[in-house]
Amino acid sequence: MESQPSQTMNGAPGRALITGASGGIGAELARLYARRGWNLVLWGRDAIRLEAIARDCRQCGVNVMVRALDLQDGRAAIAAYREDDAAMPIDLAILAAGLGDMKTPDEVTEKAEMVLELGLVNYATPSAMAAAAAEAMVRRRRGHIVLVGSVAAFHAIPFAAAYSGSKAGLKRFSESLHMALAPHGVGVTLVSPGFVDTAMSRRVVGFKPCLQTPAAAARQIAGAVERGQAHLVFPFLFSILRLVDVIVPWPLKRWILSRLKAGQVPRGQISQ
Repeated sequence: MESQPSQTMNGAPGRALITGASGGIGAELARLYARRGWNLVLWGRDAIRLEAIARDCRQCGVNVMVRALDLQDGRAAIAAYREDDAAMPIDLAILAAGLGDMKTPDEVTEKAEMVLELGLVNYATPSAMAAAAAEAMVRRRRGHIVLVGSVAAFHAIPFAAAYSGSKAGLKRFSESLHMALAPHGVGVTLVSPGFVDTAMSRRVVGFKPCLQTPAAAARQIAGAVERGQAHLVFPFLFSILRLVDVIVPWPLKRWILSRLKAGQVPRGQISQ
Protein backbone atom coordinates (compact mmCIF):
# COMPACT_ATOMS: atom_id res chain seq x y z
CA MET A 1 0.00 0.00 0.00
CA GLU A 2 1.20 3.50 -0.79
CA SER A 3 2.13 5.97 1.90
CA GLN A 4 -0.87 7.88 3.20
CA PRO A 5 -0.99 11.48 4.39
CA SER A 6 -0.59 11.56 8.15
CA GLN A 7 -2.95 13.70 10.15
CA THR A 8 0.01 15.12 11.97
CA MET A 9 3.41 16.47 10.95
CA ASN A 10 5.93 17.27 13.67
CA GLY A 11 3.06 17.06 16.16
CA ALA A 12 0.86 19.53 14.25
CA PRO A 13 -2.45 18.76 12.53
CA GLY A 14 -2.35 17.96 8.83
CA ARG A 15 -3.47 20.52 6.27
CA ALA A 16 -5.90 19.81 3.43
CA LEU A 17 -6.74 21.96 0.42
CA ILE A 18 -10.19 21.37 -1.10
CA THR A 19 -11.42 22.98 -4.31
CA GLY A 20 -15.14 23.22 -5.02
CA ALA A 21 -15.66 23.66 -1.28
CA SER A 22 -18.55 26.12 -1.53
CA GLY A 23 -21.09 23.35 -2.13
CA GLY A 24 -21.80 19.71 -2.88
CA ILE A 25 -19.13 17.06 -2.29
CA GLY A 26 -16.42 19.65 -1.62
CA ALA A 27 -18.39 21.24 1.22
CA GLU A 28 -19.06 17.87 2.83
CA LEU A 29 -15.40 16.91 2.54
CA ALA A 30 -14.49 20.17 4.26
CA ARG A 31 -16.85 19.43 7.15
CA LEU A 32 -15.64 15.82 7.42
CA TYR A 33 -11.95 16.72 7.57
CA ALA A 34 -12.66 19.57 10.00
CA ARG A 35 -14.31 17.08 12.35
CA ARG A 36 -11.18 14.95 12.06
CA GLY A 37 -8.99 17.86 13.14
CA TRP A 38 -7.45 18.86 9.81
CA ASN A 39 -6.63 22.51 9.15
CA LEU A 40 -8.17 23.56 5.85
CA VAL A 41 -7.65 25.72 2.78
CA LEU A 42 -11.01 26.01 1.02
CA TRP A 43 -11.36 27.20 -2.56
CA GLY A 44 -14.58 28.04 -4.38
CA ARG A 45 -16.18 30.47 -6.82
CA ASP A 46 -18.91 31.75 -4.46
CA ALA A 47 -17.24 33.77 -1.68
CA ILE A 48 -20.40 34.03 0.44
CA ARG A 49 -21.17 30.31 0.44
CA LEU A 50 -17.48 29.53 0.91
CA GLU A 51 -17.29 31.65 4.05
CA ALA A 52 -20.42 29.95 5.42
CA ILE A 53 -18.76 26.54 5.01
CA ALA A 54 -15.60 27.91 6.61
CA ARG A 55 -17.60 29.06 9.65
CA ASP A 56 -19.02 25.54 10.05
CA CYS A 57 -15.53 24.10 9.93
CA ARG A 58 -14.04 26.61 12.37
CA GLN A 59 -16.57 25.46 14.96
CA CYS A 60 -14.56 22.22 15.07
CA GLY A 61 -11.59 24.21 16.37
CA VAL A 62 -9.47 24.05 13.21
CA ASN A 63 -7.81 26.82 11.22
CA VAL A 64 -9.51 27.58 7.92
CA MET A 65 -8.33 29.79 5.07
CA VAL A 66 -10.57 30.58 2.10
CA ARG A 67 -9.81 31.62 -1.45
CA ALA A 68 -12.44 32.66 -4.01
CA LEU A 69 -11.32 32.19 -7.60
CA ASP A 70 -12.45 30.87 -10.97
CA LEU A 71 -10.57 27.78 -12.15
CA GLN A 72 -10.88 28.90 -15.76
CA ASP A 73 -7.73 30.90 -14.97
CA GLY A 74 -5.31 28.01 -14.70
CA ARG A 75 -2.17 30.11 -14.28
CA ALA A 76 -3.75 31.99 -11.36
CA ALA A 77 -4.75 28.65 -9.79
CA ILE A 78 -1.19 27.29 -10.06
CA ALA A 79 0.23 30.46 -8.49
CA ALA A 80 -2.39 30.40 -5.73
CA TYR A 81 -1.67 26.76 -4.92
CA ARG A 82 2.05 27.43 -4.62
CA GLU A 83 1.37 30.46 -2.42
CA ASP A 84 -0.90 28.47 -0.09
CA ASP A 85 1.56 25.58 0.09
CA ALA A 86 4.47 27.94 0.83
CA ALA A 87 2.52 29.50 3.71
CA MET A 88 2.10 26.05 5.27
CA PRO A 89 2.67 22.69 3.55
CA ILE A 90 -0.43 21.00 2.12
CA ASP A 91 -0.58 17.32 3.02
CA LEU A 92 -3.78 16.46 1.16
CA ALA A 93 -4.98 18.17 -2.03
CA ILE A 94 -8.58 17.30 -2.99
CA LEU A 95 -9.43 18.75 -6.38
CA ALA A 96 -13.21 18.42 -6.32
CA ALA A 97 -14.36 21.43 -8.35
CA GLY A 98 -16.09 20.73 -11.63
CA LEU A 99 -18.78 21.80 -14.07
CA GLY A 100 -21.44 19.70 -15.77
CA ASP A 101 -23.20 20.91 -18.91
CA MET A 102 -24.68 19.40 -22.04
CA LYS A 103 -26.13 20.58 -25.30
CA THR A 104 -29.82 21.45 -25.51
CA PRO A 105 -32.15 19.14 -27.49
CA ASP A 106 -32.37 21.63 -30.37
CA GLU A 107 -28.57 21.95 -30.72
CA VAL A 108 -26.50 19.70 -32.98
CA THR A 109 -23.28 20.39 -31.06
CA GLU A 110 -22.29 22.02 -27.80
CA LYS A 111 -21.30 25.67 -27.86
CA ALA A 112 -17.58 26.18 -28.39
CA GLU A 113 -17.33 28.48 -25.35
CA MET A 114 -18.89 25.82 -23.13
CA VAL A 115 -16.50 23.17 -24.43
CA LEU A 116 -13.56 25.43 -23.58
CA GLU A 117 -14.92 26.22 -20.10
CA LEU A 118 -15.45 22.57 -19.19
CA GLY A 119 -12.07 21.63 -20.61
CA LEU A 120 -10.37 24.18 -18.36
CA VAL A 121 -12.33 23.58 -15.16
CA ASN A 122 -12.73 19.79 -15.39
CA TYR A 123 -9.39 18.82 -16.90
CA ALA A 124 -6.69 21.39 -17.58
CA THR A 125 -6.67 23.35 -14.32
CA PRO A 126 -7.09 20.41 -11.88
CA SER A 127 -4.39 18.50 -13.76
CA ALA A 128 -2.05 21.49 -13.57
CA MET A 129 -2.84 21.95 -9.88
CA ALA A 130 -2.14 18.26 -9.29
CA ALA A 131 1.23 18.74 -10.97
CA ALA A 132 1.95 21.74 -8.71
CA ALA A 133 0.95 19.66 -5.68
CA ALA A 134 3.16 16.80 -6.86
CA GLU A 135 6.19 19.09 -7.17
CA ALA A 136 5.92 20.11 -3.52
CA MET A 137 4.91 16.70 -2.17
CA VAL A 138 7.73 14.85 -3.94
CA ARG A 139 10.25 17.21 -2.32
CA ARG A 140 8.77 16.30 1.07
CA ARG A 141 8.27 12.63 0.08
CA ARG A 142 4.76 12.62 1.52
CA GLY A 143 1.26 13.72 0.65
CA HIS A 144 -1.83 12.66 -1.24
CA ILE A 145 -3.67 14.08 -4.27
CA VAL A 146 -7.33 13.39 -5.01
CA LEU A 147 -8.83 14.13 -8.43
CA VAL A 148 -12.63 13.99 -8.64
CA GLY A 149 -13.79 12.83 -12.04
CA SER A 150 -16.99 11.09 -13.08
CA VAL A 151 -18.32 7.76 -14.34
CA ALA A 152 -19.11 9.76 -17.50
CA ALA A 153 -15.40 9.35 -18.32
CA PHE A 154 -16.07 5.70 -19.20
CA HIS A 155 -18.62 6.43 -21.93
CA ALA A 156 -18.94 8.50 -25.12
CA ILE A 157 -22.01 10.60 -24.35
CA PRO A 158 -23.28 12.33 -27.51
CA PHE A 159 -25.19 15.11 -25.72
CA ALA A 160 -22.36 15.78 -23.23
CA ALA A 161 -19.17 15.39 -25.24
CA ALA A 162 -17.38 18.19 -23.39
CA TYR A 163 -18.22 16.78 -19.96
CA SER A 164 -17.44 13.14 -20.70
CA GLY A 165 -14.36 14.11 -22.72
CA SER A 166 -12.93 16.38 -20.02
CA LYS A 167 -13.49 13.75 -17.34
CA ALA A 168 -11.92 11.08 -19.56
CA GLY A 169 -8.84 13.29 -19.88
CA LEU A 170 -8.70 13.70 -16.10
CA LYS A 171 -8.96 9.94 -15.66
CA ARG A 172 -6.01 9.25 -17.95
CA PHE A 173 -3.93 12.02 -16.34
CA SER A 174 -4.65 10.63 -12.86
CA GLU A 175 -3.65 7.11 -13.87
CA SER A 176 -0.39 8.38 -15.32
CA LEU A 177 0.35 10.59 -12.30
CA HIS A 178 -0.35 7.70 -9.94
CA MET A 179 2.32 5.57 -11.62
CA ALA A 180 4.83 8.43 -11.71
CA LEU A 181 4.47 9.38 -8.04
CA ALA A 182 4.14 5.95 -6.42
CA PRO A 183 7.93 5.48 -6.04
CA HIS A 184 8.21 8.89 -4.33
CA GLY A 185 5.87 8.34 -1.39
CA VAL A 186 3.02 10.44 -2.81
CA GLY A 187 -0.43 8.90 -3.27
CA VAL A 188 -2.95 9.68 -6.00
CA THR A 189 -6.62 8.76 -5.90
CA LEU A 190 -9.04 9.17 -8.80
CA VAL A 191 -12.70 9.35 -7.75
CA SER A 192 -15.36 8.45 -10.34
CA PRO A 193 -18.78 9.08 -8.77
CA GLY A 194 -22.16 8.42 -10.31
CA PHE A 195 -25.08 10.65 -9.46
CA VAL A 196 -24.65 12.64 -6.24
CA ASP A 197 -27.41 14.92 -4.95
CA THR A 198 -25.68 18.21 -5.72
CA ALA A 199 -26.74 21.26 -7.71
CA MET A 200 -24.99 19.77 -10.75
CA SER A 201 -26.99 16.53 -10.64
CA ARG A 202 -30.24 18.29 -9.77
CA ARG A 203 -29.93 20.23 -13.02
CA VAL A 204 -30.15 16.97 -14.98
CA VAL A 205 -33.66 16.07 -16.07
CA GLY A 206 -34.00 12.32 -16.29
CA PHE A 207 -33.36 9.03 -14.51
CA LYS A 208 -30.63 9.20 -11.86
CA PRO A 209 -29.98 5.67 -10.56
CA CYS A 210 -28.48 5.05 -7.11
CA LEU A 211 -28.43 8.74 -6.17
CA GLN A 212 -25.93 9.34 -3.33
CA THR A 213 -25.92 12.09 -0.72
CA PRO A 214 -22.90 14.42 -0.68
CA ALA A 215 -22.12 13.30 2.88
CA ALA A 216 -22.06 9.63 1.82
CA ALA A 217 -19.84 10.51 -1.13
CA ALA A 218 -17.43 12.40 1.14
CA ARG A 219 -17.15 9.42 3.51
CA GLN A 220 -16.33 7.08 0.63
CA ILE A 221 -13.70 9.45 -0.73
CA ALA A 222 -12.05 9.83 2.68
CA GLY A 223 -12.05 6.06 3.06
CA ALA A 224 -10.33 5.64 -0.31
CA VAL A 225 -7.63 8.13 0.76
CA GLU A 226 -7.06 6.25 4.00
CA ARG A 227 -6.67 2.98 2.07
CA GLY A 228 -4.34 4.54 -0.50
CA GLN A 229 -6.81 3.42 -3.18
CA ALA A 230 -5.85 4.38 -6.72
CA HIS A 231 -9.38 4.50 -8.15
CA LEU A 232 -12.74 4.73 -6.40
CA VAL A 233 -15.92 4.14 -8.42
CA PHE A 234 -19.27 4.48 -6.70
CA PRO A 235 -21.99 3.39 -6.40
CA PHE A 236 -21.19 -0.24 -7.23
CA LEU A 237 -23.69 -0.33 -10.12
CA PHE A 238 -21.36 1.87 -12.16
CA SER A 239 -18.47 -0.54 -11.66
CA ILE A 240 -20.65 -3.19 -13.32
CA LEU A 241 -21.62 -0.79 -16.13
CA ARG A 242 -17.95 -0.03 -16.69
CA LEU A 243 -17.26 -3.75 -17.14
CA VAL A 244 -20.19 -4.07 -19.52
CA ASP A 245 -18.83 -1.12 -21.49
CA VAL A 246 -15.54 -2.96 -21.97
CA ILE A 247 -17.24 -6.18 -23.09
CA VAL A 248 -19.90 -4.81 -25.44
CA PRO A 249 -18.72 -4.43 -29.08
CA TRP A 250 -18.40 -0.82 -30.27
CA PRO A 251 -21.19 -0.97 -32.92
CA LEU A 252 -23.71 -2.10 -30.31
CA LYS A 253 -22.37 0.33 -27.73
CA ARG A 254 -22.62 3.20 -30.22
CA TRP A 255 -26.20 2.22 -31.03
CA ILE A 256 -27.14 2.26 -27.34
CA LEU A 257 -25.34 5.51 -26.50
CA SER A 258 -26.72 7.36 -29.51
CA ARG A 259 -30.23 6.73 -28.23
CA LEU A 260 -29.67 8.13 -24.75
CA LYS A 261 -31.60 11.29 -24.00
CA ALA A 262 -31.33 13.83 -21.18
CA GLY A 263 -32.24 17.41 -20.45
CA GLN A 264 -30.79 20.04 -18.18
CA VAL A 265 -31.99 23.03 -16.22
CA PRO A 266 -29.90 26.18 -16.92
CA ARG A 267 -27.22 27.19 -14.40
CA GLY A 268 -28.35 29.35 -11.52
CA GLN A 269 -31.87 27.94 -11.36
CA ILE A 270 -30.99 25.18 -8.88
CA SER A 271 -29.92 25.98 -5.32
CA GLN A 272 -26.75 24.58 -3.79
